[in-house]
Amino acid sequence: MDTTETTTSQARTANVFLIRGLVAIAWAAVFFAASDSLQTDVTVGVGILLVLYPLIDMVASLIDVRSQTGSARRLLLADAAVSAVAAVALGVAATGGVATVLAVFGVWAGLTGAAQFLTAVRRRALLGNQWPMLLAGGFSVIAGIAYVIAATGGHPKLNWLVIYTATGGAEFVVQAWLIARRRRVTTMPAAA
Repeated sequence: MDTTETTTSQARTANVFLIRGLVAIAWAAVFFAASDSLQTDVTVGVGILLVLYPLIDMVASLIDVRSQTGSARRLLLADAAVSAVAAVALGVAATGGVATVLAVFGVWAGLTGAAQFLTAVRRRALLGNQWPMLLAGGFSVIAGIAYVIAATGGHPKLNWLVIYTATGGAEFVVQAWLIARRRRVTTMPAAA
């Protein structure tokens, strides 16, 4: 990949990450307001929000895949497929109650977190510093396990998902900033 292609790829990736992060933060705020009082049943509005979140992830992965090659591209396509399945599964789980939703969300978070972690490792050469994405992927795996465990407990709460989505959104925004900063540094003309 030449310098122009690299900087174009970096710009696209930074834009996708920024938008994805801001949407996740906005989703978290809306979801917190809608799910705060839910104890056992899931409302239709919350069910729709639950289905939307993995669809947002899927669309972002499909947009991001256009600027990737090799194993990073395959991981993003796998992530998109898993997110599509998760959207359907969350729609079905929403009819079963809070514990079922938390368990399904946990499985999805764990799988996509592992894919995100591996993608970040593979992108380091092209995009540079990937610590926010590495943290986000690791956090997703841990949160996924915690949600599955919490789903079996006495009082699972859907508003726990707000921490996951808001943190992930913030990490995407930070990663977008790091990519944009690296792009500016690498495209600056050398001092005479």
